[in-house]
Amino acid sequence: MIKSLLIANRGEIACRIIRTARAMGIRTIAVYSDADAKTLHVRQADEAVHIGASPARESYLVGDKIIAAAKATGAEAIHPGYGFLSENAAFAQAVIDAGLVWVGPRPASITAMGLKDAAKKLMQEAGVPTTPGYLGENQDPDHLKIEADAIGYPVLIKAVAGGGGKGMRRVDDAADFTDALLSCKREAASSFGDDRVLIEKYILSPRHIEVQVFGDTHGNVVHLFERDCSLQRRHQKVIEEAPAPGMDEDTREAICAAAVKAARAVDYVGAGTIEFIADASEGLRADRIWFMEMNTRLQVEHPVTEEITGQDLVEWQLRVASGEVLPKRQDELSINGWAMEARLYAEDPAKGFLPSVGRLERCYFPEDYVRIETGVEQGSDISPFYDPMIAKIVVHSDDRANAIALLSQKMEGLAVWPVKTNAGFLFRSLNHAIFRSGEVTTGFIADYQDALVPEDVPGDLLLKQAAQVIVSHYADQHAVEPIGFRLNRRPELTVHLTVGAETYEVTADREPVGDIYASTIGDRGALVTFEGQSFGVLLKRTNGAAGGAAGDGAIMSPMPGRIIAVDVAAGQSVTKGQKLVTLEAMKMEHSLTAPFDGIVAELNAETGGQVSEGTLLVKMEKVETEAA
Repeated sequence: MIKSLLIANRGEIACRIIRTARAMGIRTIAVYSDADAKTLHVRQADEAVHIGASPARESYLVGDKIIAAAKATGAEAIHPGYGFLSENAAFAQAVIDAGLVWVGPRPASITAMGLKDAAKKLMQEAGVPTTPGYLGENQDPDHLKIEADAIGYPVLIKAVAGGGGKGMRRVDDAADFTDALLSCKREAASSFGDDRVLIEKYILSPRHIEVQVFGDTHGNVVHLFERDCSLQRRHQKVIEEAPAPGMDEDTREAICAAAVKAARAVDYVGAGTIEFIADASEGLRADRIWFMEMNTRLQVEHPVTEEITGQDLVEWQLRVASGEVLPKRQDELSINGWAMEARLYAEDPAKGFLPSVGRLERCYFPEDYVRIETGVEQGSDISPFYDPMIAKIVVHSDDRANAIALLSQKMEGLAVWPVKTNAGFLFRSLNHAIFRSGEVTTGFIADYQDALVPEDVPGDLLLKQAAQVIVSHYADQHAVEPIGFRLNRRPELTVHLTVGAETYEVTADREPVGDIYASTIGDRGALVTFEGQSFGVLLKRTNGAAGGAAGDGAIMSPMPGRIIAVDVAAGQSVTKGQKLVTLEAMKMEHSLTAPFDGIVAELNAETGGQVSEGTLLVKMEKVETEAA
């Protein structure tokens, strides 16, 4: 068995590999870039090596640095995780040539399946059903159009070296083919250095079904059943599940047998995934499921397979790489229950899913009856240099309906802030009638996106809950009844709350307002979460752009940021509306101003200082004026 392992990756997959390796008694070595110096995977590993600057091309994609780190630390093996160099045959061979164990398939297998056209030809020769299309060498645009016309529209143009949805175009009409082809070729050349394409018949009711396969060096190959990854956005998977809804035993047997046949055709060793496209217009049928491609690595969604089979696929990888026989025979593997995985991303659905970066001031995941795969924690930074995934939330239950209910509950209860996430989008997707029916195609998100993307503003119930939390917390902290609350009057108070740059007038009372998660932030702020969406809400402190002080004169930072200007000094007299402090946050400047005439009794702001939300920056005291 391997005794020491270097993980040539980062984030949640590095943490995932470290967890299994540690349980097996294997020493782990992490590698990290400048941006990742304090991340979770670095702290969890037994040893860590710095390999370069933050951009991946200067660190995680530099194979020589990774091999050098392995040799310097005495690592016996390298596990590539997924992404980065995991499907790079040249890197795999370099690892082997360096006398190290490569935890992955043979380089020849990676090469054989690396180009989509060559892989499809190989599968055709092996008797694996493939999507109707053109795989020829003639790349002349006129010839490709003739082939597309013969296949019949709609067609899909795909870069032969593509991946991640790049170099791919759907064409519905012959008149649009040439423009789409040229655009596809330009993108393929830019992304992969290869502008060659293939053409496939576009399936109108497509479902993405994939089968987990595993081979060892003793000639054994098994499958660990199928996963459904149809819920995708721009060809990127969002929610995955196992098994596939509507899959009968005969169809399952056929597709899994085809996957094993595909793996055997390339003498496959280790973990791999055979991806199929299914025409689900008449349900899942064996004669309407075709090979698309093979991923020669561990998949992001491997936890759902682990959950329904009870197997640790990383342990399988390490045992196979050590020369052992597969841990289970095919007849020893079976499906138990239903598993689902949701990918939580740092992105803003309301702004076209733009990535959201910054510090996770609050990061809470419900932990009961759920598996969390993450490489971050509260206080971590979401970097602009890498994939914006925060976590994978994985559940397992006895059937699909219960799995949906459990995952939906977990999405509803998590709280991430101030970084934006797709949690509300995931919640709505899980609870959409089409998804619950199990009839989701890869076009689901595009078809229903307006209904799936929640508004990026807090509703009345969230604001009311925030007001309750803020007012109650303030009263508890100061051991007084807050202004406006009187025991002999109605238990309610009208307050002004700020969310970002917006101000809301809200009446707070002491009655529960619904199934909303809320907690305090700072002295007089609240974080409220409903159906996956989190909002930071502050009691309004001033009429300034960022909010300011209320009657007590305590001026808090309305959000995490950097002080770029301090315009007053302790003891200074100021007038109402006078600028006190300027805060830079979310690439914007926010001026905090005096709420009344008075003096600066306390000043806790320094130019250049970093502050958290709710930090007391200035404490003012009123100056009483004598009556004329």
